[in-house]
Amino acid sequence: MNVAVVGTGYVGLVSGSCLAELGHQVTCVDVDVEKIAGLNNGVIPIYEPGLEELVKRNVGYGRLRFTTSYQEAIPDAEVVSIAVGTPSAEDGTADMKYVKAAAEEIGKNLSDYTVIATKSTVPVGTAEMITEIVKANTDCEFDVVSNPETLREGHAVYDFLHPSRVIIGSSSPRATDFMVHLFAYLDCPKVVTDPRSAELTKYAANAFLATKISFINEIAHLCEEVGASVEDVAKGIGLDPRIGKDFLHAGLGWGGSCFPKDVLALSTLAASLDYPLPIVNAAIKTNVHTRERVVSRLEKALGSCAGKKIAVLGLAFKDNTDDTRESAAVAIIRELHNRGAEVRAYDPIANVTSEHVGFDLEHSADPYSAAEGAEAVVIATEWDEFRNLDLQRLKKAMSGDILFDGRNLLSQEEAERSGFRYFRVGRKSKM
Repeated sequence: MNVAVVGTGYVGLVSGSCLAELGHQVTCVDVDVEKIAGLNNGVIPIYEPGLEELVKRNVGYGRLRFTTSYQEAIPDAEVVSIAVGTPSAEDGTADMKYVKAAAEEIGKNLSDYTVIATKSTVPVGTAEMITEIVKANTDCEFDVVSNPETLREGHAVYDFLHPSRVIIGSSSPRATDFMVHLFAYLDCPKVVTDPRSAELTKYAANAFLATKISFINEIAHLCEEVGASVEDVAKGIGLDPRIGKDFLHAGLGWGGSCFPKDVLALSTLAASLDYPLPIVNAAIKTNVHTRERVVSRLEKALGSCAGKKIAVLGLAFKDNTDDTRESAAVAIIRELHNRGAEVRAYDPIANVTSEHVGFDLEHSADPYSAAEGAEAVVIATEWDEFRNLDLQRLKKAMSGDILFDGRNLLSQEEAERSGFRYFRVGRKSKM
């Protein structure tokens, strides 16, 4: 099939590249001139395992191309996938300006019957809104369907090509047939429902997973108080098939480009309907508290953060990505700075600007130079590199002896043998 993908961010670039891998002819369009120029020169704007190879292979095969021109991308497309950003607006709702702009340009450039699929996470009722915008700009036949993405950053290529399900929110049998054909080579259930249910499904899924993470972090805090092990508790409850083991890893909470904005948008939607969601709202509150608790425990161990040198290992919100949006690591760095600490950071892939973090953050070339002269080291992202730290070398570089493992990556026994006062999430500290 001929496919156009609007947007070349995490969702758009991965989706377009993977659709090309499935054999479709794909044109990705983006208004960012610099980004498209880079892509046409083989420069991948994001870090995602396997993506660079996928892009280069399908560009080489002639199945994938990039343009800034809607006139070039839209007229021949049988399916147009909208994969633009829907960031949080000031009131907590999803900012739909990019979706609206894309819908208008799509409408202006249709030439025949086309299925317009929203891949972006969008509020309930968006399919109707897009329909009205496109209808005002074309006389061509078209249908709008909801096709929410189900990708995990760091595993997005794998998730697209090996999905647990494909959700198709459609009120048109003709459009449904197009979408089923588009994903025919993916061996998974194709869940067909109405557009509103598909739109809400994405928000509900993210809110549930975020709540599960907040729950285990809340239990972790209790473990710290009573002397239990959160890993043992998580294993015990995760083996119950009604609960499952996924998303029961205690740590620094949830972040990234999806969970924070989507959970907030769902909460804001419910509040606007005078139907508050107490469980979802509690998950948001616990997520904030989880980060604050780490800094408070660290400050208690240090006596005070003021004037202390602290190294933070990790900037990305999770491993295998360079995404620092709503990163717990960045939030902790800001709070440490606010409490008077001198912070130095290292991440193997990710970086943050002074504008992003709120002050001039010093970046180091490796974990050991970051730890040079530090009173404490905080592991804030679960990179494999940090699981294999030379702890004796790390300790030798430091002036202090506090190692706070915010991702529970290391062996407590090994850390203590190396001379550290070792802190982790979900276990009582040995003071």
